[in-house]
Amino acid sequence: MTNIPAVSPQGRYARAAGFLYLIIIVLGIFSEVGVRSQLVVRGDAAATAANIVRSEMLFRIGFVSDIVVFLCDVAVAALLFVLLRPVNRTLSLVAAGFRLTGTAIYGVNMLNQMAALLLVTGGAAPGPFTQDQSHALALFFMDVHRHGYDLGLVFFGVHCLVLGYLLARSANVPRILGILMVLAGAVYIVGSFTLFLFPLFASAVAPFYAVPLIGELALCGWLLVKASGPFHRGSHQ
Repeated sequence: MTNIPAVSPQGRYARAAGFLYLIIIVLGIFSEVGVRSQLVVRGDAAATAANIVRSEMLFRIGFVSDIVVFLCDVAVAALLFVLLRPVNRTLSLVAAGFRLTGTAIYGVNMLNQMAALLLVTGGAAPGPFTQDQSHALALFFMDVHRHGYDLGLVFFGVHCLVLGYLLARSANVPRILGILMVLAGAVYIVGSFTLFLFPLFASAVAPFYAVPLIGELALCGWLLVKASGPFHRGSHQ
């Protein structure tokens, strides 16, 4: 009879983190690419309102998907702290703190999505607004949501920088994972500050977001398949 090696508690934590990270990536892409980018027409309030009304359930599913993403994000922050604590406890705590701060911003920012939905579906009291004004206000809330998401990405980007450093310092983690996460953090931070400071150039930064996607997919896959024990501080040969 073949003996199957027992998976350590840290290995189970790594698998759990990888599985939750996979949920974050899949649902995050769905809500952004499959929902918001399909329904929100930048600069066209009437078209955006019509899309949301016509696909109200899709919009709501995207909203709930984001909730699941942020719930998983809290758990991943805690699991990564436990896994990386042997490398550097203080920096592991710093990384978790920045990730949780970003998640909190994302969560509050979701109210902008709901405000837009209520405005175009009649769920909010009309007050002094005409239909056109309600639609314009809904588009405004979706634009605020976009900026709020990028605000959260600043904190998440710092998390990625610290996380990448910790991964690179860990003896049993491929150094490339650490490098990729540092690059991911840099792209998130640069992309967000470009939107805030030079909004006309924000679209020029968009292609670079492929780097964080590759880095986070690589980390997710490694956690699911390769991670088997605690991450110890050490130097790579």
